[in-house]
Parts: sequence; C-alpha cells; structure tokens
Amino acid sequence: MAAYLLRRMINYLFLVIIAASVTYLLAAWIFHPENNWLARHPQPSWSVIHAELKARNEDETLTPIWTRYANWVNGLLHGNMGIEIGGNSVAQDMGRRIGVSTRLLALSTVIGSIGGVVVGVWGAVRQYKLFDRVSTGASLLIFAMPVFTLAILLQMFATWFNNATGTHFLYYVNEVSNPNQPFWTWSDLVDRFEHLILPTLSVSLGSVAYFSRYQRATMLDIMGSDFLRTARAKGLTKNRAIFKHGARTAIIPVATLLSYNAVLLFTGAVFTEVIFTWHGMGEWFISSIGQNDVNSVAAVGIFTSILVLVAGLISEVITVTLDPRVRV
Repeated sequence: MAAYLLRRMINYLFLVIIAASVTYLLAAWIFHPENNWLARHPQPSWSVIHAELKARNEDETLTPIWTRYANWVNGLLHGNMGIEIGGNSVAQDMGRRIGVSTRLLALSTVIGSIGGVVVGVWGAVRQYKLFDRVSTGASLLIFAMPVFTLAILLQMFATWFNNATGTHFLYYVNEVSNPNQPFWTWSDLVDRFEHLILPTLSVSLGSVAYFSRYQRATMLDIMGSDFLRTARAKGLTKNRAIFKHGARTAIIPVATLLSYNAVLLFTGAVFTEVIFTWHGMGEWFISSIGQNDVNSVAAVGIFTSILVLVAGLISEVITVTLDPRVRV
C-alpha cells in the first residue's frame, strides 16, 4: 500500500507543479495590475507605477512574462509568494484567510458528507417510503435553489427568529462580534459558534442534497447485486447484509467525491463568504481577480493544487482501505 500511495503522490506532485505554473502564467498574461494605479485620482506618474509593479514582480511593460515567471518560482523556492496589490505579504494574508475558511468549511464538510451518506443510504433502504420521498423532494428543492438565494433566505429567517424570540442568537454577518475581543475564552468560542451556524447551514445543506442523491443511486444499484443475495442466503438479516456489505461497497465511489468536494469548498464557497461577510479564500480569490492581483491569484492556484493533491491521497487511502483489490 505504501508503494502504491508513493507512486500516486509523485504523479500528483507533477500535476501540482503544472497547475501552479499554468495559473501564474495565465494570470500574468491576462491581468493588467497597472490599472489599479491608473484609476486613481490624481493619477501617479509612470515612474511611480513602474516602481510599484517592479516591487511586486508584475511590471508587464518592462519585464517579459518568462522573466517574471522565473522570479516568481525563485521566490517560491525561498518561501516568498510575493506582495499583493495592497502591499501586504501574500503568504501572511493567505494564512489568515485559510484559517477563516477552515473554521467555516471544516464543520460544513463533516455535516455535508456524513449527512449526505446517511440520508442516501437510508433513503435507498426505505425506497418510496415517506422518508425517501421527503428527502428526495428536499434535495431537489435545494438543487434548484442558487446558493446565494439559500443564504439570503437563511438571513431572513435569522432576522425573523431573533425578532420573534427577542434574542440575538443567530448572527448573519461577520465572523465574530468584536475582532479585538480576547481569543479562545468561553465567551469568544460561544460568539464564534453563533456566527458559524448560518454560514455552515448554507454550505452543508447543498452538500447533503448532492451526496444523498448520489449515495442513494449507488446504494440502490448495490442492493440488487448477487453478493447481497448470497449474504442473505447465508442467514444474514436484510439490514445486516445491507449495512455490513452493501453500504461499505456503495461508499467507495462516493469517497472520491467526498474528498474532492472538501477541497472545492475552500474556494467554491464564494457566495456564502461574501453574503455572510466572511473574509476567506473564496472571497479573496474573487477580489484578487477584480484587482488584477497576479500574485494573490497564483497563490490561490498553488493552494488549490496542493489541496487537490491531499484530497487525491485521502481518496486513494479510503478506496484502498474499502477495496483491497486496488492495491494490486
């Protein structure tokens, strides 16, 4: 198993290098960072603009793209990801935003994946019964609803709930009430949890709907397999045969989706982060594109590529654990 995973890791490493390089080259080719200074009033002189761009390795007028790419790679090898348009370190800003997205998406991923698998398996077992019909209808409703619509509806519900109960339990903006409050105190943890409820629901409900449909279809296909009938013929009850043999087999194709979905949520939860004013990776990615920020977009590309590598390895481990035939 170790040799198999090592081969896969080497393949993923090459993919990370290619993906990161393509991301930087596309951003450096398409973006025009000088527009950030040309749009100012009064407009700085070109000497000032060139000096600012040179400090960021983004001067497309005086420095060829391949030279900028070589400088960028050299900086990466020395732990320097460059400077963003605002003048801050890209690495420091990314580290802070990764923490924000992790707080939001870690719980959402767990709820979405486990909830989706459980709902899908139970819906298949109770096919066409009340639970299956209700879960199917709810999943289709969530599928048909854009993420930003669901987020806004949750905000409206929070406003109604707070007014009806005379409390302020559900928060629908920001990550914390007071950024300067003492960190990791009991009141701080409670406050952060209250701010986490609605964004978590906004992200996890879509994942539950998606995975439950996929898991239900996979489980229904497995339930008609010969090995389950053989297990029943050997004396196992229906539920024991399904959950001991069927569910394990049905989870294998879903395992890949689960791991990669966790990765995509980091940069894909853009609407949720913007609507609930969470300054995470998704919000940073969109704002960086709007600001023609080559270094920040390239950093997001590196981060996403590494996450895909990690997700691929996790997927391989899960698949090999559940299906030993893959090791051969």
